[in-house]
Amino acid sequence: APVLAAAPCSLADVMSEQLARQLHEEGSPFPEIPDCAPEADTSSDLILAQMLQMEFDREFDTQLRREEKKFNGDSKVSISFENYRMVHPYEDSDSSEDEVDWQDTRHDPYKAVKPTTTPKKGFVGKGKNITTKHDEDVCGRKNTARMDNFAPEVQVGDGIGMDLKLSNHVYNALKRHCDTEQRRSARLHEKKEHSTAEQAVDPRTRLLMYKMVNAGILENINGCISTGKESVVFHANGGSFEEKIVPEECVLKVFKTTLNEFKNRDKYIKDDYRFKDRFSKLNPRKIIRLWAEKEMHNLTRIKKAGIPCPEVVILKKHILAMSFIGKDHVPAPKLKDAILSSEDMKKAYYQVLNMMQRLYQDCNLVHADLSEYNMLWHDGQVWFIDVSQSIEPTHPHGLEFLFRDCRNVATFFQKAGVAEALSVFELFNTVSGLQINSDNEADFLAQIEALEKRNEDHVQKSSRKIFMDTSEEYLLAYDV
Repeated sequence: APVLAAAPCSLADVMSEQLARQLHEEGSPFPEIPDCAPEADTSSDLILAQMLQMEFDREFDTQLRREEKKFNGDSKVSISFENYRMVHPYEDSDSSEDEVDWQDTRHDPYKAVKPTTTPKKGFVGKGKNITTKHDEDVCGRKNTARMDNFAPEVQVGDGIGMDLKLSNHVYNALKRHCDTEQRRSARLHEKKEHSTAEQAVDPRTRLLMYKMVNAGILENINGCISTGKESVVFHANGGSFEEKIVPEECVLKVFKTTLNEFKNRDKYIKDDYRFKDRFSKLNPRKIIRLWAEKEMHNLTRIKKAGIPCPEVVILKKHILAMSFIGKDHVPAPKLKDAILSSEDMKKAYYQVLNMMQRLYQDCNLVHADLSEYNMLWHDGQVWFIDVSQSIEPTHPHGLEFLFRDCRNVATFFQKAGVAEALSVFELFNTVSGLQINSDNEADFLAQIEALEKRNEDHVQKSSRKIFMDTSEEYLLAYDV
């Protein structure tokens, strides 16, 4: 078959925009989206080239931002690619003239101009106009600029803008002061985070207290009721704990985690055979937990003997939960502050005498800090508290501590007007069962030290501790 030739058409028909639009509409299945962009003047080759270059730069910047985001990821420290951006001075900005994008601005127009430094040769100018690096004005301005390197909390102000000139003496004094304040602030922050201050607790202790409330052992913690050299006491409402009846009102004895109060009190625990092996292996902070554990064991032994004292609920590290001695959030008064009649004071004296004998003979303990400040008066009865430093009589200084307790008790009740109160020597012999005959305190203490020395020698030689008094008529035995 013969090949049909295409119908000829003119060049004008081919270049007709109307014909091209018609063919495009017939061949495209989607409706045409109108172009909202304003028509730009493309008659000039220069303008057309600039527009193409700007479009290319925009695509380059977009790709650069993607690479920057991928490179940095979620890191807190990011690397900026802003120096590689294609920024055109004639590019229109979406923000107003008054607004400044500080991230894209490489130079802060409001930043004060820092003083010019002298060249390496150390001077500028010639002849009479020479200025060295030791010039007073130059050094003053340089010192003012150096204040920008101080810590952020130091408010140095706008010294550069005021053309302030600081002498070397003033600048060095300010720098030393700032360094000192920074170190002091760091120490205070560390002490606050790791110590229990007056009527306050550190975060670790607070977390332990919250856990006790969440576990149901306590209903809530009300507030501080007492502070001492070694601990802070809080009042709390009891809950329930593993089928154990928790008292309705409890106290939390929080041993202070500062080491200042425990540095000179190691004599109460390092020679106690119950904790002697563990004491030497612990660091100072764990020794504080050992104090709380020691008070728990002493209270348990005293309560088992029937002597009035707080009942242990639970021990959590350096927090000891005990029963509350008092009523309706009001703690029982100390024997020092209690207002008692002569009959009640006499009754309290005989109770204390009986409790000291039972504590020494039945519990095999010496309070070691017994005074009117560590005895409470509640419901017509004397209660012993604060037994963390209590030791056994076999301690190398056990009898000395017992004599000190007897002296405190005898002095208090004699001043209170109790006629039946024994002297310190008679009270010591009554409680300990020894027969030391002396009316002079120095001789009495000398005989006590001799007994302790003899007992210590027997302890080292034998597992059974035996010592005799000076008359060799009385024999006292201790089981290990």
